[in-house]
Amino acid sequence: MAGGATGLMVRIAGRRAAKAAAARPECLTEARPIRWALIAIALLFLGLFLFLPLILVFFKAFETGWRVYLAAISEPYALAAIRLTLITALITVPLTVLFGLAAAWAVAKFEFRGKNILVTLIDLPFSVSPVISGLLFVLLFGAQGWIGPWLQDHGIKIIFALPGIVLATAFVVSPLVARELIPLMRSQGIEEEEAAVTLGATGFQTFLRVSLPKIRWGLFYGVILCTARSVGEFGAVSVVSGHIRGLTTTVPLHVEMLYNEYQFSAAFAVASLLTLLALVTLVLKGAIEWKVSRGEQGR
Repeated sequence: MAGGATGLMVRIAGRRAAKAAAARPECLTEARPIRWALIAIALLFLGLFLFLPLILVFFKAFETGWRVYLAAISEPYALAAIRLTLITALITVPLTVLFGLAAAWAVAKFEFRGKNILVTLIDLPFSVSPVISGLLFVLLFGAQGWIGPWLQDHGIKIIFALPGIVLATAFVVSPLVARELIPLMRSQGIEEEEAAVTLGATGFQTFLRVSLPKIRWGLFYGVILCTARSVGEFGAVSVVSGHIRGLTTTVPLHVEMLYNEYQFSAAFAVASLLTLLALVTLVLKGAIEWKVSRGEQGR
């Protein structure tokens, strides 16, 4: 029986290999030396531009010892930067999720005039430099801007304060969730939603019980990207923050200030926090892709 089971497993494996080979055209099958060369080039690129910089960041962070490292990330200005960064992310990410869900739902599930314009506007932050987007907010809400004088007269401060940092960050990260969900929702079609509405479900019930479970992994992936970008945003925040140490400096700005002041050990120590976030993002991204691939194989 064991031999028969082994033979059966071998035959099944052979059939799967044959199917995989048949699914790939011969004209797309590279020679082994070419495959190894492509893999070597990819690994060399990753080593030089990804792994080596990551290793150097941690090496420089701990070069002067644990005590210096802990002192750098626990001093008052660093804690203030970390706190401001977390507050910005906690405000920005939910706003981006709401916008992304609404935009993706509208684009993928409905036909209306101006749909192509909406898709173009969603992608607009990708085509605008973050520095330029920060300058746009300064022109709008700054002291010499269009709305700035009225805001000053009413005691409302946006530029060089938390609201300006949140607005600039939200503008930069706004497409991330929508861009993850739009192709996913389009590929799923609208048949299940139509069936739910036919059975008497409201729009909110249809979204909550039918659409949301199907997009939960894509949504989670978009939230991870949005969080990482919110925490690491530099260009737009640099323009609207004013670099007021302890008040309007986020972690990336604090790293820049430390580096410009030749406090290299402290700069790399704080930068290691952003590096850890990047590594966590990569791990979560891989976990989500593995989960999604398992779900597709199980169908």
